[in-house]
Amino acid sequence: MKYLLHPAIVLLFCGMNTLTVAEQLPLQLVDGQPLAPQFNLPGTDGKMYRLTDYRGKPLILNFWATWCPACLAEMPSLQRAHDALVQDGIAVMAINVGEDAETVAEFTQRMPLPFPLPLDQNSAVAQRYPLIGLPTTFIIDAKGKIIFSALGEYTWDDPALLARVRALNK
Repeated sequence: MKYLLHPAIVLLFCGMNTLTVAEQLPLQLVDGQPLAPQFNLPGTDGKMYRLTDYRGKPLILNFWATWCPACLAEMPSLQRAHDALVQDGIAVMAINVGEDAETVAEFTQRMPLPFPLPLDQNSAVAQRYPLIGLPTTFIIDAKGKIIFSALGEYTWDDPALLARVRALNK
């Protein structure tokens, strides 16, 4: 199944005002909990990243772009979530959609991030996921199934949200 990002919808969500934790929509359960589409993407660190490398542990998989204000606003909380979850064997990854390595490298010089940032330069991977806009994040369980989705900016280090992710590790 192919998913297309309509530019108007992407811009709508990227231009949204940020929401407080209390105003956020809850993580949405994904109907049927399908297997997450596989990918093999180069990272900003020169490594190749494959979804199969994360099988056996939950993964927070974020899709973002440097031109998206909501994406940039949630990056610090994704970093804090990574720091809080890494000891639990839960990974965080943020796939950049549609930009080149130089653009993402410039961003990471201003905001170094400890988790992988694979590059989906032609948006081929993003089109295989049910994206409506950016940022969109999927919570994938240890078996590789998409359990939750989140559209828009979230506070990823919120204790209640972290508890829901940690529950997938049991």
